[in-house]
Amino acid sequence: MRSTRARLLVAGLLPLALLTACGDDSSKADKSASSSSSPASPQTVAPDQASPISNVSVSTAKPNAPTVTVAKPPFRAAKTTTKINKAGAGAAVGDKDIAYVSYVAVNGTTGKTIESTFGKPNASFNLADKQTFPGLLKALKGQKVGTEMTVAVPPADGFGAQGAKQLGIGANDTMVFYMKVNDRYPLLTEVKGTQAASESGLPKVSVPAGPVKQATITFDKGSKPPTTLKSQTLIKGDGPKVLAGQQLLVNYTGQIWGGKVFDAAAKQGQPAAFQIGAGKVIPGWDKTLVGQTVGSRLLLSIPPADGYGKQGNPQGGIKGTDTLVFVVDILGAM
Repeated sequence: MRSTRARLLVAGLLPLALLTACGDDSSKADKSASSSSSPASPQTVAPDQASPISNVSVSTAKPNAPTVTVAKPPFRAAKTTTKINKAGAGAAVGDKDIAYVSYVAVNGTTGKTIESTFGKPNASFNLADKQTFPGLLKALKGQKVGTEMTVAVPPADGFGAQGAKQLGIGANDTMVFYMKVNDRYPLLTEVKGTQAASESGLPKVSVPAGPVKQATITFDKGSKPPTTLKSQTLIKGDGPKVLAGQQLLVNYTGQIWGGKVFDAAAKQGQPAAFQIGAGKVIPGWDKTLVGQTVGSRLLLSIPPADGYGKQGNPQGGIKGTDTLVFVVDILGAM
């Protein structure tokens, strides 16, 4: 039997394949790629041998299925290069934000499209995570929501010397992207706002100000738990909606109705990350957190059928008849 925390906080989803790739040593790679005096190598292209970004054309005749064409392949970039196709007018992406984007990714050597996320849920980039595809972090920082751009990323700022064989990308391949910045939102350290009073029949909640604080959940004497799944929004966040399959970052406290706290992110000293809406956590979380907005605080009352079932979770001290109460702060969705 897995522990309570293992069951709740399995980190299931990796973002789309392209979003997690980086070189073996990005700091060294960046340095070699930016040095014009370094001799050309598979990872560094001399500026006079680099392809002009004008060799890449984009058609948006079908907005949900744009196409990217590379003229005269192979296309090779000496450094990460960005061309603004259309300037946005929204908020600028900061270095502690999550950027929500659509993109088409092309192998510059072959001109072959590797992946397109247009017409699908947003892909996301955490700009605070420097291990995420370095070239795209550089290109996204400071761009405004609504911006459409073409980006060329050399191996040193992308997959590095190892390439990505599963995607058909070699160590020498420059990646070309067409990207649209759809939204941005800061990666929160805590949820702020005026908290609503708990609804009748649900326990009272108090959460100290500050990052990753444990909630105090207070039950009325003799109160009985609801027999069905209950969810109340105590603070409504103004961030993006949570989608099934996303990776969430949360602060949470879990307590048995009328009993002990059995788990809390504060006990680990950091927020918890897990995939939502994909059967990786207890059903009560999948059912209630999908569709909520980032920046929200939720109070959940979860009956056994939507928790650990009739078997309970002995390691967590949870019986098969226990109703669970959670206070969940949604800090980020990626």
